[in-house]
Amino acid sequence: MVQSALSHQIARLERELGARLFERTSRRVRLTPAGAAFLPAARQCLEAAERAAAEVAAAVGEVRGRLAVGLIPTVAAVDLPAALREFRTRHPHVRISLRVGASEDLAEQVEQGTLDVAFLGLPSGAAPRGVAVRELARDRLVAVVAPGHALAGEPMVTLSRLAAEVFVDLPAGTAGRIQSDLAFAAAGLTRDVAFEVTTADYIARLVGQDLCVAMLPAAHAPHLTGVRTVEVADAPTRVEYVVWSRVGRSPAASAFLEALDIPADD
Repeated sequence: MVQSALSHQIARLERELGARLFERTSRRVRLTPAGAAFLPAARQCLEAAERAAAEVAAAVGEVRGRLAVGLIPTVAAVDLPAALREFRTRHPHVRISLRVGASEDLAEQVEQGTLDVAFLGLPSGAAPRGVAVRELARDRLVAVVAPGHALAGEPMVTLSRLAAEVFVDLPAGTAGRIQSDLAFAAAGLTRDVAFEVTTADYIARLVGQDLCVAMLPAAHAPHLTGVRTVEVADAPTRVEYVVWSRVGRSPAASAFLEALDIPADD
């Protein structure tokens, strides 16, 4: 749509609403208070129209629309790039967005409808709530150390031994952090978490500089470079889940779950 046509449509909409939606100057355009109030409902209308078009396409055997997928940085139970490649081959008209975040935030976004599907990792015994759930895998954490670290050559360590080290971990309060915090607390131990980061890759980079040690899921360890992993005798268990909305699942979300061998009516 050319700029002049868009401007005419906006002006027409403003006349119909009886309020200015934008403040315009020679340098910028910004929403007025009325425009800010109008925006959420306008977005809902556009999303509803898009969902309706996707439902019509699905009724004649074609999957269209959007697929919003959330994931933690350490997904290991599913080869997500490969799964998306297969899905994209089957359904080339679906637009896909990925969002990396913390498990608790992703689960909330699925429940609210912002995300269609999400891959989570939670401590054992802390299953997601408010969403449909399928457990994918259980995995013990391993210690991650620099190649030259004193523990790098050990076949196995304990939480007690690790408690003497400086740690890097995910931010306090996140599910990925809580599983380790609970394990040390249950053993009557405290540890020094001197570094907090949000991605496993950066955890590995700090560990590789011998600034600290870490604990990460064993299944994710092969994806790390420049570090060594050591088994932990009393390590906590991380459970991976895939979650999706209990209601209002889009055709694209249903097709993606089917590509993961999860029945649409599971």
